[in-house]
Amino acid sequence: MNKITGLLAVSMLALASAAPAAYAQDVKEISFINCGDELTAGYADYFKEWEAANPGYKVVPEVVGWGQCQDKVTTLAAAGTPVSLAYVGSRTLKQFAQNDLIVPIPMTDEEKASYYNYVPDTVTFDGTQWGVPVAFSTKALFWNKDLFKEAGLDPDTPPKTWDEEIAFAKAISEKTDAAGFGVVAKTFDNTMHQFLHWVYTNNGSVIDADGNITLDSPQNLAALTALKEITKYAEEGPTAYEQNEVRAIWLDKKLGMIHASVGAALRAQEAGLNWGVAPLPLGPDAKGPGTLLITDSLAVFKGTGVEDQAISLAKFITAPERQWDAEMAQGLTPLRPLEPQTDELVAKSPYWKPFLDGIEFGGPEPLFTDYIGLQNTMIEMVQSVVTGQAEPADALKKAAAELEQYK
Repeated sequence: MNKITGLLAVSMLALASAAPAAYAQDVKEISFINCGDELTAGYADYFKEWEAANPGYKVVPEVVGWGQCQDKVTTLAAAGTPVSLAYVGSRTLKQFAQNDLIVPIPMTDEEKASYYNYVPDTVTFDGTQWGVPVAFSTKALFWNKDLFKEAGLDPDTPPKTWDEEIAFAKAISEKTDAAGFGVVAKTFDNTMHQFLHWVYTNNGSVIDADGNITLDSPQNLAALTALKEITKYAEEGPTAYEQNEVRAIWLDKKLGMIHASVGAALRAQEAGLNWGVAPLPLGPDAKGPGTLLITDSLAVFKGTGVEDQAISLAKFITAPERQWDAEMAQGLTPLRPLEPQTDELVAKSPYWKPFLDGIEFGGPEPLFTDYIGLQNTMIEMVQSVVTGQAEPADALKKAAAELEQYK
């Protein structure tokens, strides 16, 4: 077996614990790993429909918890006993592809056009698509209207720019018992994601289509500088908090503003919070509303003998109408602007609008060969700045140099 680095480095002990009995199965079985606590809503019926149209093939799903799912898929693929089809983070596709573990799943121009802007980019490198998008997350700004009022701010007017966001955070911090803004800086993957909210609201990027590292740019320097400034008005010790922990502080009315997914809206309603949601505030170089665009994907693994059938199944269960139903059952941002469903969604639940508006000028999660290396470098960069150990310009330059080895 070729040497495989990063996520694909596995031990025989890990393999022994992860290898399923399913690999004594008939070649016409299509094994499918579904991450989560239960099979995605609707999939059982979709599998039956697909099997009826493809006699001789049977879908064999396995539900694996979020904490173990990615590791199990990776372990099996690296050991040469891959699952046919699996739910993976799109961030891993480049590494899987460059280690020749998955097959491409090219999209037609019509298929690409059916998705929201940049969604196909989350599964694309070298001009080829390597997965079928299956879950989508965007972010928006949430604020506590009561804390705004207490701080002398208009409770119905959220910040629209970084300067306003920082000024509002300062007012809340100085005039109430709450912190102004929730900074995420724990050693956790979302720390990188939260910084990318700032990058993609100022027309920045981390790596371009040609593989050039673009992290050390004026746009990103402004982003990291703004994050440093707003940290003055954040919760104490932000390196101790990841996104869900920051959200919990906001729900407890101890934070004025956070950046979060649509799930925060549902929790705010349940908590009886007096809250609002708006597009992420914009930096000076922004072209329009932006957000980090994160997708998960269905990947088809190489060497199972049923690759074509697995691709067919993946596209079947993610066809527009079926995908929409699964998204609504899970509270996910729609991958496609279906009509009239999208209009009906916003009319019924207006809080959805900012999560859709930010897509137009958003940006995808960067695809790197060593995703863990990317993640760790970005986390270290953010932590060094929010703790005052490094200035933004120096931290950016250092991180950009380190990223060269991981692309």
